[in-house]
Amino acid sequence: MSHLTLLAAGLGGPLGWLVIIVVFVAMLFLGVLLLLTKQYKRCPSNRILVIWGRGKRAGQATKTIHAGAQLVIPLLEDYAYLSLEPVQIEIPLRGALSVENIRVNVPSVFTVAIGTEPALMQQAAIRLLGLSVGEIRKQAEEMIFGQLRQVIASMRIDEINRDRDTFLEHIQRSLEPELAKIGLQLINVNITDITDESGYIDAIGQKAASEAIQKARGDVADNEKMGEIRVATAEREKTVQVAEARKEQAIGVRKAGRDQAIQVADLEKQQVVGEQTAAFSREAQVKAAERDMRVQVAEADASAIQGENVAQAMVAASHAELLVKRAEAYQLGEGRKREAEAAVLEVQNRAMAKAALAEAERVEAEKRAQLEAPAKAEKARVIVDAEAEAERKRIDARAQADAIFAKLDAEARGQYEILAKKGEGLREIISACGGSKEAFQILLLEHLDSLAEASSRAISNIKFDKIVVWENGGKDGKGNAAGFLNNMANTLPPMLQVMKDIGGVELPESLVKITAAADDPPTAAASGDNGPATAAK
Repeated sequence: MSHLTLLAAGLGGPLGWLVIIVVFVAMLFLGVLLLLTKQYKRCPSNRILVIWGRGKRAGQATKTIHAGAQLVIPLLEDYAYLSLEPVQIEIPLRGALSVENIRVNVPSVFTVAIGTEPALMQQAAIRLLGLSVGEIRKQAEEMIFGQLRQVIASMRIDEINRDRDTFLEHIQRSLEPELAKIGLQLINVNITDITDESGYIDAIGQKAASEAIQKARGDVADNEKMGEIRVATAEREKTVQVAEARKEQAIGVRKAGRDQAIQVADLEKQQVVGEQTAAFSREAQVKAAERDMRVQVAEADASAIQGENVAQAMVAASHAELLVKRAEAYQLGEGRKREAEAAVLEVQNRAMAKAALAEAERVEAEKRAQLEAPAKAEKARVIVDAEAEAERKRIDARAQADAIFAKLDAEARGQYEILAKKGEGLREIISACGGSKEAFQILLLEHLDSLAEASSRAISNIKFDKIVVWENGGKDGKGNAAGFLNNMANTLPPMLQVMKDIGGVELPESLVKITAAADDPPTAAASGDNGPATAAK
C-alpha cells in the first residue's frame, strides 16, 4: 500500500490514483478476457464436445455440441471430446442357423460411428465417454453378432444368397435400434462371402450356372437360325428387286430406241418429201427461192429434231440411272427396315422370355406364400396360445397370492383384535385389582388347578418299583425309612414359601400342615441295623 501511495504521489496525487485504478481495471479485464478465451471451447466437425458438471439441464445430464462452440465455466463445468471417426468391425460369423436349420458362414465387415443426431449424441455421451476405440468396438461387436444371428435365423439360405439387398435391409433394420441405444449408427455393411458346411449354396450355384448355360446355348441357336433366315430373305428380296430394276431398265431402253427409230423414219420421210418437192419446184423459177428456203427450213428442222432426239436419249439414260439408284436405295432401305424389324422381334422375344421368368418367379412366390402362410399362422397361433396360457397362469397365481394375502391379512386382523380385546381385559383386571402384582396373583390362582394337573400328568407315568434307603444306624429316627419320608414331606413348606415370594400366593397353613411323629412305626420293614430297607410302592 505504501508503494502505491508513493507511486500515486509521484504521479501527482488524485490523478495518480486514477491512473493506478485504470491500469488495475485494464489488467483485470485482460485476465478475465484471457480466461474466457481459454475456456471458450470450439468443436471441429469430426468430434463432439461433451460438457457436464452443473446437473441436469432441460432433462439432460450433459450438453453435446457438434461443429460449434461453447463457453465452459471454470470450477463448475468440465468437458471432453468424442471422436466421430468410423470404426470397422470384422465379424467372422460361422455356424449360424437358418430357417432350414442349416449352418451358414457369413463373414462380414461392419462400419459404425457415433451419430450426430441429438438423441444419439446424448446416448454416446452417457455410454461411451471415456472408452477407448477397442472397448467401443467390443460393445458393438457383441450387438452385431446377436442381431446378425437373429436375422439369419429368420431367412432361408436361397433368400440370403440371391437377394443381398433384402438381407442387408433386414440387418440394418434389426441392428440400427440396438446401436442407437449406445449412440452409434450403422454406416456400411460389407458381406465378404456366404458359405455353408453342407454345400447347399454351391449346389444352388451349379444349378443356376447349368440353367444359364443351357439357356445361352438355346438363345445362340435361335439367334443363328433367325440370322440365317434373315440373310436368305434379304438375298431373295435383293434378287427380286435387281431383276425388277433390270426389267424396267430394259423396257426403258427399248422404248427410247423405238421412239428414236420413229423419229429417224419421220425425218427421212420428210427429207424425201422435201427433195421431191424441190424437184417438182425446179420448173418454176419463181418458187426457186421458196424451195431453197423450204429445204433450209427442213434441214434446220432435221437438225433440231436430231438434237431433240439426242437430248431425249440423254434424259432416258439419266432417268434409267435414277431408277437404278432408286432401286438400290429402296433395297438398302428395305434391308435396314427388315433388320430393324428383326431386332425389334428379338427384343420382343427377350422381353417375352423375361416375362415368362417373372411369371415363373411370381408363381413360385405365390406357392411359397401359400405354404408359408399356414405355417406362419400356426406359429402365431401357438405363440398366442402360449402367451394366453402364461397370462392365465400369471392371473391365477396373482389371484391365489391375493387370496392368501387376504386370508393372512384377515387372520392377522383377527389376532390383532383378539390381542387388543385381551389387552383391554387385562387393563380392566389390573385396574380392578389395584395393580399388576395383585392381578398376577389372581390370575395365578385361577390357573393353579391347571398347574397341579400338569404337574400330576408329568409324574404320573413315573413308576417307583422300590425305594432303597441306607440306614446309618441312627437312633433319632432320621436314618431309617420313616426319617426319609418325614424329610421328604418337610420340603413342602419351603416350596410354598417360594410360591408366596414369587407369585404372592399364600395358602392356608391347615392345608399343608404335616404331623409326623418320630415314634410312629415305619412303613417299610428293616432288614438289619445297617442293611438296606426296601419300601414297596
